Parts: sequence; structure tokens; C-alpha cells
Amino acid sequence: MELQLSTPALLFSAITLLMLAFTNRFLAIASLIRGLHKKFKDNPDEQLVVEQLHNLRRRLSLIKNMQLFGIFSFLLCVICMFFLFKGYTTAANWVFVGSMGSLLIALALSLIEIQISTKALNLELSDMEDVFAKRTSTLDTFFRKENKKE
Repeated sequence: MELQLSTPALLFSAITLLMLAFTNRFLAIASLIRGLHKKFKDNPDEQLVVEQLHNLRRRLSLIKNMQLFGIFSFLLCVICMFFLFKGYTTAANWVFVGSMGSLLIALALSLIEIQISTKALNLELSDMEDVFAKRTSTLDTFFRKENKKE
């Protein structure tokens, strides 16, 4: 298969959209960290913060690496197009393979970050479900609430 100038150009829009998604994730993490910092200043609960810090640092590192590999993929696409324009097809093919590999790494890191994010959200949901289940599971609690209203 011969690589044409339009082939790496097709990746421009895909990489740009991925970079936008990665940036949105970064902004969401930054917002979470700022919110956690504000909560910590208001009520320094060390156990809560320590548990979340490890998770947020790992996610932040993954997002940074996702962006790094996405930018590297984009850069390699531009170099590939330059090589194709100059007629260096063998070099362009190898650079394009590198670009695709970098994009693959960025996507794999994105998958890992999504898994961590989902696990953290499920833990928070289970905490809320546990509290709700404790409040509504016993009849004593139910009857005590009705007695307090009267």
C-alpha cells in the first residue's frame, strides 16, 4: 500500500478531537482538585484527602501522558506529510507508523484513565447507597421518623 498525502491529513481531525477530549478531562480533574482543596481548607479530614490524592495524582499523570502522546502523534503526522511532499516515501511510512503507535498509546492511556475514573465514581456511589440503605432498611428508623413528625 502506498501512503498518500491525504492519509496522514485524515488523522488531523481525529487527533484534534482527541486532544480536545483530553483537555476537557484535564479541566475536570483540575476542578476536582480545586474543590477538594477548598473542602480541605474548610474541614481538614486527612483520611478523605489522602485517599483521593493518590487517585487524582495518578489520573493527572495519565492525562498528561495522553496529551503528550497525542501531541507527538500530531507532530509525526506533520513530519510524515512533509516527507511525502518531498518524496521520501520510505521515511514517511515509518514516521506514519510511529504516529499511529503514539496515537494507540494515547488511546490506551485514555482507557486506563477512564477505568480509574469510573472506579472512583462507583466508590462514591456505593458510599451514598450504603448510607441510604442504612436509613431505610430498618423498620425502627422508619417508625422513629414518623414519631418525630407528630
